Amino acid sequence: MIALRLVQLIEDHSEELAEGLTKKLLSSERTRDLQRLPANELHQRCHEIYRHLSEWLLTKTEHDVEVAYKALGARRAGQGISMAGLTWAILLTKEHLWSFLEWEGVHGGLHNVFGELELLRLLEQFFDRAVYYATDGYEEAISTRAA
Repeated sequence: MIALRLVQLIEDHSEELAEGLTKKLLSSERTRDLQRLPANELHQRCHEIYRHLSEWLLTKTEHDVEVAYKALGARRAGQGISMAGLTWAILLTKEHLWSFLEWEGVHGGLHNVFGELELLRLLEQFFDRAVYYATDGYEEAISTRAA
């Protein structure tokens, strides 16, 4: 069983996490393209991931991830966001979450190693699939426009 306490902690701090990530996305050179989008759109997207993390990890299927992230990739392609910018945004979402979990690990007295490892595995799997399907949706949108 995954470390549900950690997932709950992430969801409970979803607003704080979304605010921090939005600031990073708006200030990173690697996400310069995303900086053209409304800040509230970026914030809402960040918040949705963190607030509903347990659903993404435990109840949503790979097909759900495929549908959501192919749509995101297509939307970002239509907005003129570079593939590199989109990919970096997803990776930064994961990195920001890791930083939060590391901080909580140091100050929160984590002790359920197996649960933590399973959570890390599920997070890696989710973000890997998010990158893949966002790329797929992006490429489909670009090739459809070119045809």
